[in-house]
Amino acid sequence: MARLGHRTVALGRQSSQPLTSVLLAGAVVIATSAFAADTLNPDALKRLVHQDCGSCHGLSLKGGLGPDLRSQTLQHYDPDVLTGVILDGIPDTAMPPWRPLITEEEAEWIARYLLQQEAQ
Repeated sequence: MARLGHRTVALGRQSSQPLTSVLLAGAVVIATSAFAADTLNPDALKRLVHQDCGSCHGLSLKGGLGPDLRSQTLQHYDPDVLTGVILDGIPDTAMPPWRPLITEEEAEWIARYLLQQEAQ
């Protein structure tokens, strides 16, 4: 044992507890991600689109600060392109990246929803 400041530190063999904690935390994150992918909530995602996206794109999605998001306007876009825009935003514009807040599966669902919603 060595004394550093006010703490006593064990020298030599390190405790495996920090490694165990890291592995356990990693397993929880992986399990939570897998569980989240199986439990998409369409009602919550629709609310997200109409409230959060609607704050820039208009509550009816007809456009505002951001462009019109109705299906007839987006029909020429590939779902993968829209998913990428949702997740990564558009640099140098007001479109933020949503990747820190939603999963890729949720972004894919939103892209399909935007492309398939009925004309408003």
